[in-house]
Formats: sequence, structure tokens, C-alpha cells
Amino acid sequence: MSVSSITEMRQYLTFKLADEIFGVDVAKVREILELTTITRMPQMPEYVCGVINLRGSVVPVIDLKLKLGMAATARTVNTCIVLVEVRRDEETIVLGALADSVQEVYELEPENIEPAPKIGSGLNTDFIQGMGKHIQQFMMILDIDKVFADDVQGIATEEAA
Repeated sequence: MSVSSITEMRQYLTFKLADEIFGVDVAKVREILELTTITRMPQMPEYVCGVINLRGSVVPVIDLKLKLGMAATARTVNTCIVLVEVRRDEETIVLGALADSVQEVYELEPENIEPAPKIGSGLNTDFIQGMGKHIQQFMMILDIDKVFADDVQGIATEEAA
């Protein structure tokens, strides 16, 4: 999904990763959980924290900061798990993303969202849907399906086995 596909006002849940503000379309957010016990799984990539038990369902939890090439998320009183629905082909998979803290929900008009900056050919910014402007701050709006595309592929493959 690109900025040009945003034609009407949308709501974005914002959260902090380090000192940066990120947003994700609220339509992709299932719920926000306090940090709970995460069960580690062997042979997973470093950014996969493990799984949680969500009302009897196993939900993978990913350290979003590590996934995006940042330092690992420190566990604090504000750390939370944002449950998002990620699409893969015709399937929807629920994943948990660790965030340093959840901020608030912002409504943004299409004219307040600019394309992600192109910073040379070596950097992949496909997972950034756009740069949202709200009052005096920018937020990186994530295309959550693209952020977790590789993870959803792996999870779907493992579940099929």
C-alpha cells in the first residue's frame, strides 16, 4: 500500500520505538496488551521474542525495534505488545509487536501524509507507507503487512507442516 492509495482520512495508532514515533492503521490493530510472559522458542531469529498465550491461542511476538534494525526493546512499565493483523495472500495472521510505549490515536487527512523519503538505492523503505504530519511532529506510518512479510511467510509455512 502506498501513500497514493490513501484517499480519505484514516486513524493511526501511534507508539514509540526509542525516541521515534511510528503509526499503524487502526484497522490493522486487534488490541494492546501489557507486557506478559513470553515463552522463548529455539532456533528463531533474534528479533522473534517467542510466543504468548492469548486466551488459548499461541501468538508470536516480535521485537519491532530489532526487526527494524534498532537496539533491542528494554522491558519497562510502559513496554507493551501491540497485536496486529497481517495479511498474507488470503490469510490473516495475528502477531504481537513489542513497543516501548503506546501514544494515542491520530486522525490524518491524506494531504498530511507524504511519501517515505528515498535515501539512495541501498536502503529499503518499502515498509514505510508514508510520513504523517500531526501538529509539529512527524510519524513513520508503517505498512505492517510489509514489515512482517517474511515472518508471516515463515509462520504460515510452519503451520502448514
